[in-house]
Amino acid sequence: MSAVAERLAELGVVVPAVSAPAGAYVPAIVSGTLVFTAGQLPFVGGLLGQTGKVGEGVGLVSPSEAKALAQIAALNALAAVQSVLGSLDRVTQIVKVTGFVASDPSFTGQPGVINGASEFLVDVFGSAGIHARSAVGVAVLPLDSPVEVELIVSFE
Repeated sequence: MSAVAERLAELGVVVPAVSAPAGAYVPAIVSGTLVFTAGQLPFVGGLLGQTGKVGEGVGLVSPSEAKALAQIAALNALAAVQSVLGSLDRVTQIVKVTGFVASDPSFTGQPGVINGASEFLVDVFGSAGIHARSAVGVAVLPLDSPVEVELIVSFE
């Protein structure tokens, strides 16, 4: 078992199969020593567990729920990386995380939501998981997903 696979097992996480693209693109592409992933939604078994806007209040996805969804989206991004590299052990650095949060107009906690992805990546890769990041609030995401995460990863 690889080092990253062992760490994922310790965390109780299994890398899923890569979700089929919802359009005319690929889940990940290699350029030089970098992998760029497409934006990944928090699919589990091909389904979104939650939909809607993130915020405080009735009918909204709570920030804590959205944070957990950001972790799932990051895991799906790792699946895309693994699909082009063959093994996550080839990852030398998570370079950049871009996270999008479908936000209620009054919600300003996007960084806390995307911490779900960031903290997960550090848990998996240690110091190689420390990265630059953007956390952006948007009006709506594909399929009414609350979050979307994309990665830039270096490898050898």
